[in-house]
Amino acid sequence: MIPITRLTVAALFAASLPVQAAQLLPGLWEFSSEKLVVDGMQMPGMSEMLAQMNQLPPEQRKMMESMLAEQGVELGSGGVRICLSEAQVKSRKLPFQDEPGCKQEVLEQTESLWRFRFECPDAKGQGETKVISEREVASTIETTYTTGEQQGTSRMQSRGQWIGEDCGALKPQR
Repeated sequence: MIPITRLTVAALFAASLPVQAAQLLPGLWEFSSEKLVVDGMQMPGMSEMLAQMNQLPPEQRKMMESMLAEQGVELGSGGVRICLSEAQVKSRKLPFQDEPGCKQEVLEQTESLWRFRFECPDAKGQGETKVISEREVASTIETTYTTGEQQGTSRMQSRGQWIGEDCGALKPQR
């Protein structure tokens, strides 16, 4: 199976990256994928994926939620939620910074646009994040991945919206 969860989390987190002048608000953010295409096939939308998660047996759902929580992610009403600390918002670092073997490069950075590329042992790609306001971002990420001997591609468009300052029990990733 392709590492879709890891790619999705990385893509959604990349959408949260702040740019120089348009500083995003720290706190709880919810991200939803608008379009996810894997190997040329349109994948179910975020609302469909959340509905499928709700239909899982309780043990499986708990396992999935635990796996997401380990990555600093929880399910929200319309997408996945992550907590961004003030330090993360100010750092302007790519989400692959701490992944072993990953390299990243910011190609362009303006007040409202950030273009970047990344390369990790099992995935590489490029993307851009547009800052609509301090409370909203939109992102597109194209990835080529390898799982064992299988190779594939994905393209994701996502949107992020600030929910509020309080992250509750959710802790920021590193």
